[in-house]
Amino acid sequence: METDCIFCKIVEGKIPSRKVFEDDEVLAFHDINPLAAVHFMVIPKKHIASLSDAGPEDAAVLGKILTLAARLAREQGSPDGFRTIVNTGKIGRQDVYHLHVHIIGGPNPLPRMIAKE
Repeated sequence: METDCIFCKIVEGKIPSRKVFEDDEVLAFHDINPLAAVHFMVIPKKHIASLSDAGPEDAAVLGKILTLAARLAREQGSPDGFRTIVNTGKIGRQDVYHLHVHIIGGPNPLPRMIAKE
C-alpha cells in the first residue's frame, strides 16, 4: 500500500466508500462524482500506479477486473452494455495514480464524443 494513495486508503477502510464488490484481490465502489446513472470503479487492492506499470504478474487480477466489470454492470442496472475507461498517465488524464477501471452505464452512459479538429 502507498501511504499517500487515496485508493489505498479506501482499500484499507481509512476512507469510506459505497462498495459494490470486494474480495481478497479487488474492490469495486461507486464514483463520488458519477457521470451517469451507473458509474463505479474496479481497482486491484495491490497498489499498481497505472496500466503502464502493470506487469505479467498482474495479468490474473487485470483479467478478473474486466470479467467482473460485466457482471457488476448488469447488477448495478446496465444490462444492455456499458463503457470501460482506463485513464493512464498524464496524457491519459489519470488523476489518481492507482490503477482503476471506470464502469459507466445506464440509459445514456456518455454522449457520443465529437472529435475536435
